[in-house]
Amino acid sequence: MTDVALRVSTAVTLLWLGMVLAISFLEAPLKFRAPGVDLRTGLAIGRIVFRALNGIEVVWAAVLAATLIADAPNRQATIAALVTIAVLAAQLSGVRPRLNRRSDRVLAGEHVPRSSAHHVYIALEAVKVAGLILLAGILLAS
Repeated sequence: MTDVALRVSTAVTLLWLGMVLAISFLEAPLKFRAPGVDLRTGLAIGRIVFRALNGIEVVWAAVLAATLIADAPNRQATIAALVTIAVLAAQLSGVRPRLNRRSDRVLAGEHVPRSSAHHVYIALEAVKVAGLILLAGILLAS
C-alpha cells in the first residue's frame, strides 16, 4: 500500500471511529438526560444528528473502499473494511427505516412501545466499532 493510501485509509478509519463513539455512545444517550428534553424533542434532535452522521459515514466508507480497492495493504484490512461497510449498509437499509417509521409516529403524538430495532441498531454499532478498531490496528501496524 502506498504511503498516501495508507495515511488516508488510517485517517478515515480513525475519524469514522471517533464520530461513531462520540455520537452513538455519548451524545445519543446523554441528550435525554438534559433538563427539558422530552422524548419527542430528543427523537427530533436524534434524527437530525444521525442523518448527518450516516451521511458522513457513507462518505468515509466510500473513501475507505476506494483506497483499499486501489491499493489494499493486506487481506485482513480488506475483510475488516468490508465487514464494517456491510454493517453500515445493514443499518441504513434495514434498521434505520424501521426506526424512522417509529419516530414518525412518536413525533406525530402517538404512544408506541419501544422497538427492538433500536437494540439491533446499537448491536450493529458495537460491531461497527469493533470493525473500525480492528481495521485501525491493522492499518497502523502496516
